[in-house]
Amino acid sequence: MTIGSSSTGYIDAFAIGISGQLYGKREPARDSARLLRDGLNMSACALLFDARGVNPTPEGIGGYDGDPDASARVIGDLVPVPWAKVPTQQCLLDLRHAMTGERFWYDPRKILQDVVDRLNADGLFPVVACELEFYLTVAKRMPDGGVSPANLARTGAPPRTEENFSLSLVEDYADFIADIAAASQAQGVPVGTAISEYGIAQFEINLEHGPDPVLAADQAVLLRRIVRGVARARGDDATFMAKPFVDQPGSGMHVHVSLVDKDGNNRMSGDDALLEPAVAGLQQTLAETMAFYAPNFSSFRRLKPKMFVPMDTSWGYNNRSVAFRVPTGSDKSRRIEHRVAGADASPHLVVAAILAGMHAGIKGKWQPTPPTEGVSEGDGSDLPRNLISALDRMTGGAVLKEYIPQRFLDLFRDNRMGEFEALFHAPSAVEYDFYL
Repeated sequence: MTIGSSSTGYIDAFAIGISGQLYGKREPARDSARLLRDGLNMSACALLFDARGVNPTPEGIGGYDGDPDASARVIGDLVPVPWAKVPTQQCLLDLRHAMTGERFWYDPRKILQDVVDRLNADGLFPVVACELEFYLTVAKRMPDGGVSPANLARTGAPPRTEENFSLSLVEDYADFIADIAAASQAQGVPVGTAISEYGIAQFEINLEHGPDPVLAADQAVLLRRIVRGVARARGDDATFMAKPFVDQPGSGMHVHVSLVDKDGNNRMSGDDALLEPAVAGLQQTLAETMAFYAPNFSSFRRLKPKMFVPMDTSWGYNNRSVAFRVPTGSDKSRRIEHRVAGADASPHLVVAAILAGMHAGIKGKWQPTPPTEGVSEGDGSDLPRNLISALDRMTGGAVLKEYIPQRFLDLFRDNRMGEFEALFHAPSAVEYDFYL
């Protein structure tokens, strides 16, 4: 591990919670040796915080157990935070029970690792990469609390039209993209391609494939921190909200997954290929995993027809209108692109649900529907249409509980419902218009 330099003023130490957000502490850099050697103490219920930084879970964790501390140990090295106003480094924390050293059963990193272990035991080793879409926005909020697309430096105004795959728009924001790339390199986060997306001031950044799904999910969370940090350092902001603009496309998190054997041979192609049963598993588990892919009330606004967002369990080759796309490429690179999740979802829980579905299909030797040719015409009628329905399907499902403990599924439901109820605690302006 690398000790912080004498010029570093602070260390941001954080864990990844159930909502996919980061919670932690800012430590003085002079304590870096102690931090790396002994870790630190942090409330064990931090892993259960919702989007507000509140633990709404009625499991007694943090509320009726005295709110005990966990032992938090540093994962990996300290890395620089290039966008910080003062010299700062950061590190990821692994929270364990303070007395036993055991991992917490509700830690999303453990949930994912347990699913990965199931596949590894059958000689299957996932290779995973995430793609994240987001909007660059003006820092100042609108009167209603909303946001607007960021201004171009050369015009002082936002782009006037969508410019999908526009290199000129990428060039307009070249300094922003370059700063993201530099920060990612400094932190060891393997970013690849950056493109402009369909929405105004919307971008997508791809992470490179890797053989460690937990690390791939970690990197997706860290990339969100990088993008927000770089945006704010330039006086703007960035949002991974699934649907921040009603009249613009939503932001997704596409996950690419292949399965290799212990020798690195791709099991998604060749003799006895596992591609089709893996797709079938994703199809049959989509309804009961939707709450992980769309984890809040707002997430479901993204799921609209004709917006290149999947509305059913369709799959196909080289087809972006389906839920499970098989991109073009060689047999060695054969993989599934899972296109359902929003950019606001927990990468660890999303990847865990995807791998669980694929493994179930492979173990059951399930067969998928015929691949879709042309535009998928799904209307979502076979899938949950809102958060409450999705949570009910998740906790009552037959397959997911074989991979993720029912106790966690129930806790996740309670966590999401706590946030949902807080969101609608007070009447909104629209409610007054409707019901007064």
